[in-house]
Amino acid sequence: MKIDRRSFLTLVAGGAVGTALSPLPFKLMDDISIWSQNFRGLPIEVPVPEDGPATYVDSVCSLCPGGCGISVRKIGKRAVKIEGRPGYPVNDGGVCLLGISGLQLLYGPWRVTGPRKKVNGKWKPVSWDQALSEIADRLADIRNSGRPHSIAAISGRAKGTVPGLLKRFVSAAGSPNFFNIPANDDAYSYAIGRMFGRAGAVGFDFENSDFVLCLGSGILDGWGSPVRMFQAHSSWKNSGTKTVQVEPRLSNTAAKADAWIPAKPGTEADLALGLANVIIRDGMYNRQVERGRAFGRLVKLVADYTPARVSATTGVKEETIEKLAAQFAAARRPLAICGRGKGHTPSPAREVMATIALNALMGSINRSGGMIVSPEFDYIKWDEPVLDQSARTGLSASPAGTLTDLLKQAADGSSVQALFLLEANPAYTMHDAGTVKKAIDAVPLVVSLSSYMDESSNLADYILPLHSYLERMEDVPVTAALKIPLVSLSKPVVEPLYDTRHPGDVIIQLAREMGGSISDSFGWDNYEACLRQTFGAKWAKLSADGYIRKSTLETFIDTALTGRMDFTPLAEACANSSGRQKNSKDALLVPYDSMRIAADNIGTPPFCLKTVSDRVLKKNMIYVDVNPVTARKAGVADGRTVTLETPAGKAVVMVNVTDEVAPGVVAMPRGFGHTAYDDYIKGKGVNVNELLMPEEDPVSGFDVACVTPVKFTKA
Repeated sequence: MKIDRRSFLTLVAGGAVGTALSPLPFKLMDDISIWSQNFRGLPIEVPVPEDGPATYVDSVCSLCPGGCGISVRKIGKRAVKIEGRPGYPVNDGGVCLLGISGLQLLYGPWRVTGPRKKVNGKWKPVSWDQALSEIADRLADIRNSGRPHSIAAISGRAKGTVPGLLKRFVSAAGSPNFFNIPANDDAYSYAIGRMFGRAGAVGFDFENSDFVLCLGSGILDGWGSPVRMFQAHSSWKNSGTKTVQVEPRLSNTAAKADAWIPAKPGTEADLALGLANVIIRDGMYNRQVERGRAFGRLVKLVADYTPARVSATTGVKEETIEKLAAQFAAARRPLAICGRGKGHTPSPAREVMATIALNALMGSINRSGGMIVSPEFDYIKWDEPVLDQSARTGLSASPAGTLTDLLKQAADGSSVQALFLLEANPAYTMHDAGTVKKAIDAVPLVVSLSSYMDESSNLADYILPLHSYLERMEDVPVTAALKIPLVSLSKPVVEPLYDTRHPGDVIIQLAREMGGSISDSFGWDNYEACLRQTFGAKWAKLSADGYIRKSTLETFIDTALTGRMDFTPLAEACANSSGRQKNSKDALLVPYDSMRIAADNIGTPPFCLKTVSDRVLKKNMIYVDVNPVTARKAGVADGRTVTLETPAGKAVVMVNVTDEVAPGVVAMPRGFGHTAYDDYIKGKGVNVNELLMPEEDPVSGFDVACVTPVKFTKA
């Protein structure tokens, strides 16, 4: 029997997904746990749990936006294993590789064990009272100088009571400059707000769809809630659901799809509009869409995106565009999604709006198997903060605009006088990370609220160490493309190991230290009191079940009141951003995500690193994937060491010549190149964000960079 290359890759990827859902990862965890706690160069004794019966504590994993329910097994006081929580609505007993590695993040040597202050470039232990008092004094000086608006904060998450408390603190101090690290959820919320008249949450009914078109979304590479997507994908094989993956690299998602379309990176919006052209031209759309506002503008817009024009832009053959449009339109419950890789970075507004319009054409909005649009799950109903004259003056100042704008202003050393980082690592996760580091380093006062000694914490003046997610109680809003958004409750599974505190308590205590109107804005005795008051009558159910979500009736009412879609914002977005294609004599650098690597604000645990192929990471060198055509043109060979050069910087890598990437593309994995944490995590490979130049979307203002021109030189 002859097996072609694609069939072989499909078989391998299928085995990988099957393995992730089998007992094998748990067996591997048991076998590797002893090894993984002997961190290189550190005299750590292997912990042996005391004898005794096992107990279990249910909680929620917050290591990614997926928000899976977990059940942590304990022997005595020590947590020894993390499993998926059966019956939990997100993951129903499943757990991913990162999820089961959480104990290494709990017990690992990169934890910050107590408050730290930087003195003459070196870290010095200080008491909590001293740290909070000194920070409060510095903030008071800034406010007294008439510059409260120069206080800023960056949060790793946008939603929940803890980010809400920090935003409240910054507002009470007199600054409008609170930002979160944006992700594709933010891009969807922006697009929904423009097209439906109010911001909303977006979910997808994958389980009931019969045709899924992924415009770059790595649904088997960590996008959304990974376990849910594995489970949905398994069900598709039984239901006959077809999947088509559009991206320039043969990822696990592409290998398992029914069709892989290697379009040029950054042209996903053009392809979506080209499909819309064929669907409207041939009358294959749902006539209900004509009731939307400015449908005529959509018809006029897509008339220009003929298959011939889109083929020239995307590199996809005309016949492929025609065939894909017909297949999508012929499906009973088609669904289109966008968001590159894991969706940790925003997509351009034009791309998101084009994807929404494609769903609208097929009547796939707010119906079974489609895209679900509903209002945000807004459960935080606090009174407005108390403002003194200094705060009112500061809040009247113009905000920085975008997070990128804030960091540009910070670089001058005067516009931003104080910067709080709440479980955020912008010095690693943001594009052109080297410039971001310089901007943070120029801020006179940087305070990091983090559990780990990461790259951004290393740049801080104070580190206020936090309980890890396994040591604290906190609400965890879970959107992650769920049909019905829910709010989970993480619970402490072990007592805090070190001199750390809950982030909510740190913010409340700092407000107390500031006194005056800022203190008056925080009337809770502690964070738990805040949490209980926030949920009110729903607290009992949240505490008992571990989550709450809207009822079917509430969801029906929400979706019924969504309103008519307006296609005008899409036409305007296309006019303002014409799918700017990067041109390079050599190639385009494109980052990619993997389930095996944490690419967000935390380092990849050793357990995950040990599963990475040696054609991705070999010792401390990473490989980039290069098509044979591109390799010949650049004069590089398989296995050779080369230097990549972009407008942002240079890096030494090894070359993996493969047909699994489109010509003209250099694919580099995210999640490597840490310079912080410990000797095991840091120094492995290159941080692709050091090489990517930011690209501001002219419509949303988000940094939507997904490609950067790159040149090869011999190392």
